[in-house]
Amino acid sequence: MDPGKFLSHFDYGKVVEERPNGTSVREYELIAEDKEILVAPGVYYPAWVFNGTVPGPTLRCREGDLLRVTFRNASKHDHTIHFHGIHPANMDGVYEIVPTGGSYTYEYVAEPFGLFLYHCHVMPLRKHISKGLYGAFIVDPPEPREAAREMVMVMNGFDVDFDGENEFYTVNGVANYYLQPGREVKLKTGELVRVYLANLTEFDLINSFHIHANVFRLYRTGTRLDQYEVTDTVMLCQGERSVLEFSYKYPGKYLFHAHQSEFAELGWSGIFEVSAHG
Repeated sequence: MDPGKFLSHFDYGKVVEERPNGTSVREYELIAEDKEILVAPGVYYPAWVFNGTVPGPTLRCREGDLLRVTFRNASKHDHTIHFHGIHPANMDGVYEIVPTGGSYTYEYVAEPFGLFLYHCHVMPLRKHISKGLYGAFIVDPPEPREAAREMVMVMNGFDVDFDGENEFYTVNGVANYYLQPGREVKLKTGELVRVYLANLTEFDLINSFHIHANVFRLYRTGTRLDQYEVTDTVMLCQGERSVLEFSYKYPGKYLFHAHQSEFAELGWSGIFEVSAHG
């Protein structure tokens, strides 16, 4: 897992057909497996992963695209994929349980536009999510949003001693990754930044995001372009997500972190390093 690359990597799938109405047919593959992952310096966790990482890859498409997602289960446990959004009942990933060695293809039209999630929905649900089977899913509006430096941040936690409480909190899977020298998130003054923020933290009711010395436009779920709040902190329950837009006026190093002290101290902190534009 490389949170530096994950931050700005979006999986648009394989386009197999361009349709007359301007939409595309996109094919994706997600593989569930059991894998030990690094969650903090020197700390490993026996996770359940999609395509080798926690979170899984950030899937992306445009509203109206026809999606074909082939799910293969290489884990020792039964799994599914439940996508948030609108789709037929047999594409919902609740009753279509895939056993070890099995596969299932989800096919549906992506709607509406906004920021969504996908995750396993096999019971006990708490375990399948806490072990790592989740990811973000972006459906772009028909007319693109304003050009921006885009990044995805999936908030999560890890219960490494299996006591039902998280010992580490992270954004994009590794505690304090963006706080480490040389791994800060590099920005420029005046640059429009767009963060796709999702909360998949298990065992805690809420998680949060706060930026220092700045405010952001908050588009809840990202399903509307004409309605937003202006704030510097957002609280999200599990499964909730928002699109954040902001730019920095002054150069320097600025913290971003959860506005729960425990979460920030246990790994959910990072730095935006802003340099003067030009």
